[in-house]
Amino acid sequence: MGAEDTTTAYWDSAAADFDDEPDHGLRDPGVRAAWAARLRDWLPGRPPGEPLDVLDLGCGTGSLALLLTEDGHRVTGVDRSAPMAERARAKLAGTGATVLTGDAAAPPVAERAFDVLLVRHLLWLLPEPAAVLRRWARLLRPGGRLVLVEGRWGESDPVGLTSAELTRMIAPLAARTRLEQLGPDAALWGREVRDERYVLVADLAGTARHSEIVDVHLILRRGGEVLLGRRSGTGYADGLLHAPSGHVEDGEDVRAALIREAEEETGVVLAPGEVRVALVMQHKSPMGTARTGWFFEADAETGPGGGHQPVNREPDKCSELGWFPLDALPDDMVAYCRAGLEAYRAGERFVLHWHEPGDSIGFDTAGPDRLVPLPVSPPGQAASSRT
Repeated sequence: MGAEDTTTAYWDSAAADFDDEPDHGLRDPGVRAAWAARLRDWLPGRPPGEPLDVLDLGCGTGSLALLLTEDGHRVTGVDRSAPMAERARAKLAGTGATVLTGDAAAPPVAERAFDVLLVRHLLWLLPEPAAVLRRWARLLRPGGRLVLVEGRWGESDPVGLTSAELTRMIAPLAARTRLEQLGPDAALWGREVRDERYVLVADLAGTARHSEIVDVHLILRRGGEVLLGRRSGTGYADGLLHAPSGHVEDGEDVRAALIREAEEETGVVLAPGEVRVALVMQHKSPMGTARTGWFFEADAETGPGGGHQPVNREPDKCSELGWFPLDALPDDMVAYCRAGLEAYRAGERFVLHWHEPGDSIGFDTAGPDRLVPLPVSPPGQAASSRT
């Protein structure tokens, strides 16, 4: 059992008694009121009736998330422990909050989708916390806010992050920071504490320049069929089919990203000359975040040694791989991917797929068609018009 598995098993076993701690369950009215007041002070100001989109990572049983929903905010919680997430869903039932089971270090949520990211006593547990902070910053909209409740616990053998350490880590990302020591406020903990407990509120540097995620999708053909995998255990679009895909990493071109993702997910090793650009799509999710997707096609039957034989290399994220007819795609697909494959089959090269709020992430046979093909200049027209 790896370190991550051991940590998850610990929190799984702790879930049943987690709320017994005063600052976990917030059952005492005084403790609950103390945390509610602090949260209101740490969140950015908004006019009445304008909620914030808050991401609560390592949400545990959802006690802080519940306080946020009671103040009218839209909350998404993420916790690696399934029993913790189950208790959070029960606690937050009827509030409109979403609770996902996933890795808080790399949560299964869209980038630039949140105004505030909240964590409590989490960052110190994660490997490479500075890299995690950079990843978390990408989840926030420009000028978003990190609310980091951390500490250094224990007197004889302390663990955690000091406020000085965390302040140094956050400095490259933040336009403004505010540090508050929380240990002296016994109302937050339901008792006197002597170790260092604090919150670091960091406003990220805003930007007026638009930027988008770039992702890549593999259309692996076997005659009239295409390869699709069923998402599982990611906390996002689980149970739906999607082509092998992933994000372009810093310093990586789109073709290299496609080749890397194909091998990581399916074991298919593609040479650069085997992949061809099929389609470019700008897509907006129902949550309002935009991305640009490059769809590449390759032939599974012409690879080395008689063809490529895909296998499921990521069973923790994909429950099955299968071949499906391109001219009769299944309905249980991610709408984004389904639209891309339909456009590819129709011979389109550049398209928009612009969801509206309330649209389904999954393909909806009765839903609106958001696919908009963009006209393309005929070959040679642009050059001839300049002569």
